[in-house]
Amino acid sequence: MQIVMPQIGMTMTEGTIVEWKKKDGDPVEKGEILYVIQTEKLENEIEAIATGTLKIIVPEGESAECGVVIGEIVE
Repeated sequence: MQIVMPQIGMTMTEGTIVEWKKKDGDPVEKGEILYVIQTEKLENEIEAIATGTLKIIVPEGESAECGVVIGEIVE
């Protein structure tokens, strides 16, 4: 399952990955905090959308436009 940069608020166009709570290849559980993004105004913790193994595409400190794939959770 693809993890995309969420759009939080109507004016958000991109976000920055502040921190991945798990490392590439780590197991993740649906509902646990997976990563933190920063928008123009604040930081948001984002939950895992599925259970599986994390594959990081966009590393910490990098920005991505809303809707861009930043990682995957594979079974």
